[in-house]
Amino acid sequence: MREGYEGTGPGAITPDGCAVELYERLPVGDEPDIIAAAVPAGASILELGCGVGRVTRHLLERGFGVTAVDESADMLARVQGARTICAPIEDLRLPERFDVVMLASFLVHAGDPEVRRGLLRTCAAHVADGGCVLIQREGADYHTNIPRERRDPSGFTVRMASAEPVGDGVNSVTAEYLFPDAVWTQTFLSRPLTTEQFESALAEAGLEVDRYLTPDGIWARARPAA
Repeated sequence: MREGYEGTGPGAITPDGCAVELYERLPVGDEPDIIAAAVPAGASILELGCGVGRVTRHLLERGFGVTAVDESADMLARVQGARTICAPIEDLRLPERFDVVMLASFLVHAGDPEVRRGLLRTCAAHVADGGCVLIQREGADYHTNIPRERRDPSGFTVRMASAEPVGDGVNSVTAEYLFPDAVWTQTFLSRPLTTEQFESALAEAGLEVDRYLTPDGIWARARPAA
């Protein structure tokens, strides 16, 4: 387990505290709609941090070609229909580039700034000329509206239990997932980023925001800087 990361509950737990069985259960949200509206039909997509393929399978159904990357072999074993690559994102070096590179799951908020730089360098290195990078950010109140919980229509509750400062602008965040037959928790490190800090981090990697895709600014589309 990585320092500062922890997970509890049934089944395999990845080094960043994610429970594989939990992510198999979680339903997909509006991500496929947001992505499809922001990129050309049939685009090639490099999905970084794909997990068990919750979003992957919906992109495949919409006709996109997906290369799915995750560092967890346990996660990738659940992905079907896509080309899969098991590797840390920051170490990825593929010979081809893609119409779309996708960095979801709030990975841009990595607690270690060197990890964040590595993630964004990978995005910039693999996006094709004329292509774009889609990035999912945390909401503005992610670390302040705590505790909070949401009851999903499918019958489980997700609760953001705490976000405690641990130094250098990083918080230790704990989330709980309560199902009728099982409970999982995940503790991870997350660095809140203002819009200015987010755009500065992109600029350091040679990227710039093209536009924000949702009114809350959680999804952004970036392109290589001119």
